[in-house]
Amino acid sequence: MRLCDPRAAWLRHLLWLVLLLPALAWAHDLPEFADMVERFAPAVVNVSSTLTPKSRKSDVDPRDPMNDFFRKFMPRRPQIPREEDEESLGSGFIISADGYILTNAHVIDAADEIVVRLVDKREFRARLIGADKRTDVALLKIDASNLPRVTIGDPSRLRVGDWVVAIGSPFGFEQSVTAGIVSAKGRSLPDESLVPFIQTDAAINPGNSGGPLFNLRGEVVGINSQIYSETGGFMGLSFAIPIDVAMDVQNQIRTVGRVTRGRIGVLIQEVTRDVADSFALKTPQGALISAIEPDSPAAKAGLQVGDVILRFEGRPVVASADLPRIVGSSKPGVRANVQLWRHGGMRDVVLTVAEFPEDDDDVPRQSPVRRSEPPGNRLGLIVTPLSGEQRRHYRSEGGVAVKDARGLAARAQLRPGDVVVSGTRKGAQSDFRSVEQFNRFAGSVEHGESISLLVRRGDAQSFVSLRVPD
Repeated sequence: MRLCDPRAAWLRHLLWLVLLLPALAWAHDLPEFADMVERFAPAVVNVSSTLTPKSRKSDVDPRDPMNDFFRKFMPRRPQIPREEDEESLGSGFIISADGYILTNAHVIDAADEIVVRLVDKREFRARLIGADKRTDVALLKIDASNLPRVTIGDPSRLRVGDWVVAIGSPFGFEQSVTAGIVSAKGRSLPDESLVPFIQTDAAINPGNSGGPLFNLRGEVVGINSQIYSETGGFMGLSFAIPIDVAMDVQNQIRTVGRVTRGRIGVLIQEVTRDVADSFALKTPQGALISAIEPDSPAAKAGLQVGDVILRFEGRPVVASADLPRIVGSSKPGVRANVQLWRHGGMRDVVLTVAEFPEDDDDVPRQSPVRRSEPPGNRLGLIVTPLSGEQRRHYRSEGGVAVKDARGLAARAQLRPGDVVVSGTRKGAQSDFRSVEQFNRFAGSVEHGESISLLVRRGDAQSFVSLRVPD
């Protein structure tokens, strides 16, 4: 068949149509953002705060290596000369027609003056009603009425892959709109144990701090708060505070003037597959208690090191990071039912939640998790009795000191000077009060079995899991 044949041309057109149909269908399914943005953008505001040199302070620890990656989106103008005031820029959004505004706490931290600029160019001096640094949420108030306001959504209905829209003032450019998808939910970030962050790939840059994250129904589902970046600019990893967390904070600020949180006084760590096997847990879930504060609610209720908390007040603890959020959201004084795994069986314990001091970070913290690499031969540990100095330091007669760590133990990052307090295998825990007890335990471990050792190093204490090879 020749190319000039009319039948050949018809076939070529048909082929192009077949190839284009999927692209046309995909384009038809793309969301429309314009109407939603036009309706709700007027409720998004620009927030600028002024700091005088005497009040300026930094909340950044220069020794923290993560500062190069996790950044608050708050651009600051050059500090030259140093005697001049410093201005920071951010975003916010109106949650009530009478002038209440949500933003990030770091946007207005230590500010002497806060100015809110609306989309219609009106400017208002804002009052700080209150701020909570733990969740990075601040509540402002301006004297105005009949203001446009946002609609609050339900972050629990978000699904990974849903479209979201961010509106804010990156680099000082007002009313910039970007779109992306929800990349993940319930993210835990360093030193941010109380917020289950929403991760999104919507382009977020300095100045977007405190701005809203919308779903396609035009409901606010989060407050843009942090980015993961080596340069300070957008790299596809942005994090937002779920709006239900922020609304709970602002409600407490408005009603009682401060934010209260529960505490139970435990140090926790993740339950890995090897830890679960050694504790005879069918699935690696929950929060493993590695230390308990004396006279804390956990201690008074009889919780023990080695307990795995699976539910707290009926709410499941799937990952260890879930526990600080659940406990933190509990009201102090509440009698909470705790479901836990101990010695191969389920237990129910009731404790009274306490309140941790306002300026303290005493929430259930996660201890450093030492993950073992592919195992070598047996445990590889040589131990000796505790020295008199170690007994005095740990105020305990129990435990054995590590003299040498080889093979499997060395790969699990155990080292001379560590104190091994107890061991758990098949859900049963053995305390070590002598070298002979430890050696009997180590000799009973079978090939292919996982065990967990409770190890003290300095002032820290955590479980170390080891799996003996087949």
